[in-house]
Amino acid sequence: MLQSLFIQNYALIDTLNIQFQTGFSVITGETGAGKSIILGAIGLLLGQRADSKAIKKGASRCIIEAHFQIARYNMQDFFERHDLSYDNECILRREIMASGKSRAFINDTPASLSQMKELGEMLIDIHSQHQNLLLNTEGFQFNVVDIIAHDEALLSSYKECYSKYKLSCKALNEAIETAEKNKADEEYIRFQLNQLNEANLQDGEQEELEQESEILGHAEDIKSSLYQVDAIMANDEGGLLQNLKDAQNKLQELGSIFPPIEEVTSRMQSCYIELKDLEHEISRMNEDVEFNPQRLDFVNERLNLIYTLQQKHHAKSIKELLEIENSYQTRLDEITSSDDKIAELKKQKQKDYTEVLEKAAQLTAERKKAAVKIEKEMKQRLIPLGIPNVQFAVQLTPRKEPDTNGLDNISFLFSANKNGILQDVASVASGGEIARVMLSIKALIAGAVKLPTIIFDEIDTGVSGQIAERMAHIMEEMGQKERQVISITHLPQIAALGSNHYKVYKQDDENGTTSHIRQLNFDERIEEIAHMLSGATLSEAAINNAKALLQNQNHN
Repeated sequence: MLQSLFIQNYALIDTLNIQFQTGFSVITGETGAGKSIILGAIGLLLGQRADSKAIKKGASRCIIEAHFQIARYNMQDFFERHDLSYDNECILRREIMASGKSRAFINDTPASLSQMKELGEMLIDIHSQHQNLLLNTEGFQFNVVDIIAHDEALLSSYKECYSKYKLSCKALNEAIETAEKNKADEEYIRFQLNQLNEANLQDGEQEELEQESEILGHAEDIKSSLYQVDAIMANDEGGLLQNLKDAQNKLQELGSIFPPIEEVTSRMQSCYIELKDLEHEISRMNEDVEFNPQRLDFVNERLNLIYTLQQKHHAKSIKELLEIENSYQTRLDEITSSDDKIAELKKQKQKDYTEVLEKAAQLTAERKKAAVKIEKEMKQRLIPLGIPNVQFAVQLTPRKEPDTNGLDNISFLFSANKNGILQDVASVASGGEIARVMLSIKALIAGAVKLPTIIFDEIDTGVSGQIAERMAHIMEEMGQKERQVISITHLPQIAALGSNHYKVYKQDDENGTTSHIRQLNFDERIEEIAHMLSGATLSEAAINNAKALLQNQNHN
């Protein structure tokens, strides 16, 4: 329930701080006094987009803050889901800066607009005149029927099944599309794969072949150089090894008369052994290197094949070519197994579709029961509101295919005449009739939804007199069941029935025009209602009529 509203520097409002009461309250005031401004401020608390132009001229920011009593409305789940602190009192606050930035808070914790919107929809329902346009929208009508059907759990279960079914459809369509594309490319894929298979590529092969090509291409130079080095080392006359051996022998002869030379002799022997080993290695290499034009041609042809494949497939290595080969193989495997995969996906789709139809049938059954209840109660509510011959029907017709709401099309049909043809309510009902229909629907669903606060913005459009009074009694009744109902009205019959009466008015001073709101006492109510009856000039008859209206309200 809305306990208080604080507004600062918003539009024509300098500072406003008003307390609200339980039950049925009314707000009155001249056109342009600022009633819509107050509703706009409340709308910002419900997550509507902010406009810095709404900030009062000269101010750097505006603040809107509301306190709600929520102890009776089981909202703990929302606060837990969004990691917000919960208390029996909830505070919503919006701050809008002149720069265009805005901040939102729930219980002094920064919050997103989507969070404020979600919570706001649980706290307040604002019914403005433009909402009458919703009457003929299928979404609104579904919402009304499902609320009366109390099918929240079933509808949620259906939507899960429907979502699963749509995913099955998507998976099947993608598989068919992929299979068709792959089959169209099958000949190309098979050709490319065969070419890569025939190449019989081996990882690391390219580096080895490039090294072998380099050796084979310079075989004569390599053999010549190795031969010369081997000759320098192993020549029997003056070769490096022979000279080193002779030197080693000389040193060994000195060992008996010059002991310090033994270490040098040992080191020279080690060098001789190492160089002897090197000479053998060089000799072996010389024998291994072979000038083989046929092998060189083979190696170069192999490399040319690898380079050609790399260029063709935009690959930088054999490893990448092997990955491409594997991808072609995978696609070819998919082509050969696509029929089995598609058959399995078709089976899954049919299974999901069957579940959707079963849930949809259950939804339809519950909605049909709710439709009967809605038709009966709407007639009971509309007849006292001055439509004695009303016909109201909730028409459920089957859809060819399910959608997010099930297998139903829903239409609210209406006729104000006994033998009139039932047609879509928004197409045939007058403005006053639509107002009465919407109020009756709101009263109907209010009993099924535990919504703390309902605000009616001039729902009395197009009605007057006794009908207005009956509409006021409906709103009064709605405000008696742990619910707060606030009606913004121009009709004295409705204003007189409010348990609490607030007046919105404007004041002019040297700084400009500002809007205000205050709660009226009994004498002020008499004067306000008398003005509503007679206009600016008060008459004795209007004052007496206002007293009578208020006394009648007190007796009720």
